[in-house]
Amino acid sequence: MLDLLIKNARIVTEQEIIYGNVGVSNGEIEYVSNEAKKACKVIDVQGKYLLPGIVDDHVHFNEPGYTWREDFQHGSRAAAKGGVTTVIDMPMQNDPAVTTAKIFADKEKLLKGKSYVDYGFWGGLVHGNESELKGLDEKGALAFKCFMCDPGKGYTSLSLAEIRQRIEILQKFDGLAGFHCEDYNMIKENEEKAITEGRTSRLDYLQARPVEAELKAVNDIIDILRATKGKAHICHVSHPLVAQSIKKAKAEGIDITAETCMHYLLFTGDDLIKNGAVFKCSPPLRSKKDAAILWDYIVDGTLDCICSDHSPCRIEEKSEKGAKGIFGAWGGISSVQTSLQVFWNYAVNKKEYSPTIVARVMAANPARIFGIYGRKGAIKEGFDADFTVIDAEMPWQATADELEYKNKFSAFCRTKGKGMPVMTFVRGNLVYDGKFFSHECIGKLIKKLK
Repeated sequence: MLDLLIKNARIVTEQEIIYGNVGVSNGEIEYVSNEAKKACKVIDVQGKYLLPGIVDDHVHFNEPGYTWREDFQHGSRAAAKGGVTTVIDMPMQNDPAVTTAKIFADKEKLLKGKSYVDYGFWGGLVHGNESELKGLDEKGALAFKCFMCDPGKGYTSLSLAEIRQRIEILQKFDGLAGFHCEDYNMIKENEEKAITEGRTSRLDYLQARPVEAELKAVNDIIDILRATKGKAHICHVSHPLVAQSIKKAKAEGIDITAETCMHYLLFTGDDLIKNGAVFKCSPPLRSKKDAAILWDYIVDGTLDCICSDHSPCRIEEKSEKGAKGIFGAWGGISSVQTSLQVFWNYAVNKKEYSPTIVARVMAANPARIFGIYGRKGAIKEGFDADFTVIDAEMPWQATADELEYKNKFSAFCRTKGKGMPVMTFVRGNLVYDGKFFSHECIGKLIKKLK
């Protein structure tokens, strides 16, 4: 007998939508068909969409060390409410940053029993930890994060020479480097000059981080990949010129993947100027025209993933009152809970794309890129029974009081749409039923499939 039968579902794959049933045993998908075998628990979703559980490859849950901003208890709860079943947590805004095998192991122990959803870890690429990379990979790091601009306290950027050397090390065990691409010298010079001259407005921030800085950094990575035959993942692409450069590199056969975030597809620099530092992020928001064109690169496959880059803080950290003005405010947008519903509303309702695009860029592609496809990313026999049920007719408006974050504010508050995650399953366990959460945090660490 099955443990669980989900019946009368519109099952969303990367290629098509199938009306049928999904059977689950021992946390895995046993079959997908029109059959309705006996099960200990039967859930009739009455024609709602059944998506593979969303894989958010870029979150900052900040535990240990920066838990006044977020922690796994709150962040994973928000993820579950938003239909996300696997998160991959970044190594910075951790104290200590995840830059050694021992720190990785300590974090793994710390988080047991604290997450509603499954999770993986990024390892760090920083000064002096090159001898630790293989150990981090063996412990289970899904990728390695590098900054090409100033990452702030507790982390370091790397020079181009160092990046090339690290990519050559990672090649030995098929490790993946991920990059925050903004040219260090260009950004540093622009910001220091602006602050020295007292130009600390929101517009000054946008002008200090131009697309040229992002484009130069991406092209530098492409040049390194061309020379080394290595691979890399480009984080949070903000502009179509950057996407076009990545598209050309892919056509050349370079092993490069890329992600963007819903805030770059929906918001603009004008939102930052009008509404303040709640809309501050880096790379910064661009123009309305840029946001519109960026969608084309999702459709054609240049941009492989939609992630949240969930990067929370206390509201006081968004203050612009100091001597640095906007430059002193925390840069980051909280969105792990809202990414799926906002993307669904714009992609499926407004642009009339098939829901298959959601399965592709929010589940299958990130699972493949980060080495967990086969367990995560699809509704197929033998995969983990991770599902998100979408009620396509349910209207919504994002409000602060409905957010599960530790700090209940987001640039996405007041956005409206239709199509809402109403059930979230992790390995066959119903962790969110549209109103209530499971009593247990059953999430566990996910490692690469070898």
